[in-house]
Amino acid sequence: MTDTNLQLTSTITDDNKLELALREIEIPQPGENQVVIQMQACPLNPSDLGVMFGLADMTTAIQSGSADRPVIRAEVPAKFMSALKARVGKSLPVGNEGAGKVIATGSSAAAKSLMGKTVAVIGGGTYRKYLCADVRSCLEIAPGTSATEAASSFVNPLTALAMVETMRAEGHKAIVHAAAASNLGQMLNRICIADGIDLVNIVRKPEQETLLRDMGAKYIVNSSSDSFYADLTAALIATGATIAFDPIGGGKLASDILTCMEAAASRNMTEYSVYGTDVYKQVYIYGALDRGPINLNRSFGFAWGVNGFLLFNVLGKLGAQTNIAMRKRIAAEITTTFASHYTHEVSLAETLHLDNIAKYAKQATGEKFLIKL
Repeated sequence: MTDTNLQLTSTITDDNKLELALREIEIPQPGENQVVIQMQACPLNPSDLGVMFGLADMTTAIQSGSADRPVIRAEVPAKFMSALKARVGKSLPVGNEGAGKVIATGSSAAAKSLMGKTVAVIGGGTYRKYLCADVRSCLEIAPGTSATEAASSFVNPLTALAMVETMRAEGHKAIVHAAAASNLGQMLNRICIADGIDLVNIVRKPEQETLLRDMGAKYIVNSSSDSFYADLTAALIATGATIAFDPIGGGKLASDILTCMEAAASRNMTEYSVYGTDVYKQVYIYGALDRGPINLNRSFGFAWGVNGFLLFNVLGKLGAQTNIAMRKRIAAEITTTFASHYTHEVSLAETLHLDNIAKYAKQATGEKFLIKL
């Protein structure tokens, strides 16, 4: 390989600046259990933007450089610098997942078996032309499946499946999901419909209700509706859902969900208790669409929990057998159950154009960017 290897990096400087740039790096050489992947397609996930933007104020972003080697600089508010001190001066590679063709391998049988095949890969720094990865980080894709179709094989599919497996492991029987019209939300609906699991979908727009209803979703409530609390409580009574997953984070939605769960659980109580019902209610926060504080009104008794839900930690808890089963299911259903749909495609350089940043930084439901390399 004589081509140049380019990598998208994010750097926080000691003068409170974010710098995004494409940097030339060496063409990798594979170790015994590694493969070199010519990356072809990578999604822009919210988790990627966390590393990419590093708490910078992107309204201050300025673009310089050339069209094919753009550089983005933005201000990082001083109040956030202490939280970012561990990454000051370090050029972090961006990108959690993607897909491409294996063009070189190490000497192990597992590595050699992937030569010339399309694989999906998870790990750091996928927004580059050539990536060296351990075979355990790769998922072999069925012949005829494109890199575009396989690009989002890990983050959203594994997160959706991990939600279902967490529900089962913790003894719940139905799920509540917020921002439910997202790519991940649509995926979760397909899983729950296929597996016979009741799912309560929380959305905020009528068109999102229509989208999910056309997919076959049964329980949909609109948080912008005047009847939201009544509608959510009714759906919780019908399903018995006592576990929720919320990508919004800040604000009072987690509190509202717990309040309605308590209302559903207490509807048949015959004796008053200052401690509320003994039905345990759990909300997991897995995103930060709202970076403000989580406001809890404490009107839902004492049997409850609000916790973070980080994919890699959850996978560790679920165990090897469950992880293997999930990966096999994803590989078999990547163009159906776990299909992702993209509204925008950009090149690696176009990812750093201000007009595109302004669009994907919004993390708008129904919009998803794909980087084509």
